[in-house]
Amino acid sequence: MNVFAIENFQLQCGAILPQAQLVYQTYGELNRDRSNVILYPTSYGAQHTDIDWLVSNDGILTPTKWFIIIINMFGNGLSSSPSNCGDCGLAEQGFWFTHLDNVTAQEQLLGEVFGIERLALVYGWSMGAQQAYHWGALYSDRVERIAAICGTAKTTDHNRIFLESLRYSLTGDPTWNGTGFDGIPDRGFRTFARIYASWAASQAFYREGLYYQFGYESLEDYLLRGWEAGYRKRDPRNLIAMIDTWLRCDLSDNPVYKSDYVLSMKTIQAKTLVMPSTSDLYFTPEDCDREAALIPNSSYLPIPSIWGHRAGNPYQNPEDAEFIRQAVWALLSG
Repeated sequence: MNVFAIENFQLQCGAILPQAQLVYQTYGELNRDRSNVILYPTSYGAQHTDIDWLVSNDGILTPTKWFIIIINMFGNGLSSSPSNCGDCGLAEQGFWFTHLDNVTAQEQLLGEVFGIERLALVYGWSMGAQQAYHWGALYSDRVERIAAICGTAKTTDHNRIFLESLRYSLTGDPTWNGTGFDGIPDRGFRTFARIYASWAASQAFYREGLYYQFGYESLEDYLLRGWEAGYRKRDPRNLIAMIDTWLRCDLSDNPVYKSDYVLSMKTIQAKTLVMPSTSDLYFTPEDCDREAALIPNSSYLPIPSIWGHRAGNPYQNPEDAEFIRQAVWALLSG
């Protein structure tokens, strides 16, 4: 695990971090002409150790050929976050991170630490896909390929309702004091986990009881051990901070595109693979297909799965992992 610091980092919300911190991990070797770089930004609630399972010699991303960099996004508890940065408040204090902040800091890290000017691929799932799109639009001549797995370039109104329900579940806990927590939000965590579980997997996933194959004794056991226990490992302030980033995801909300969403999508030059899950409930296939149609050099390839959004991070699901692996290898070979 490595740490990159940026002094007096200007955030889009107007705040200045005296020392912004990006935590990252690398896999494989950088070649001489720096042409084998894959950037893999983290997703909601994840840290690099949660998602690097797909980096293996026969996996989706292969370190024998590619130099893979996983950068933890702001708010995830490793990079600058409310839990580790005294100057990092929440939206209630007029403070939030955006993907413009994430990508701007990542670009500075790549240049100053490795001298990297061009990316062979930006691979991202969920909020990682959001960052991949931002890379493609903000640095259009420096990104060769994008693999956007189960994510959109702009948060839809329907998705916003899901996100606000998560946020209200935490801030509605009795321990919430208006700007933070006076204790562990037990009621909030329980509600949060159940909302998330209901959206992240499809109705068919639950109808077929796929969770039983992983040793869970009941639906309640699955919700407690498979969902709630995991989110209880995260600082609730960080969970809110990442929601605030997600809520503000809009590829055109920056000084470059000035809210011209169609222009921001059409500016992406990278060969772009748009891969939703056919059963994703918040990054729906229809929304992803509409975005793919705006990108000049895109291909639309939905994952045929009942795993919902989790089809895009199939660490328990070899069939979907193989589908993604074949598509990404074909993208990279092209």
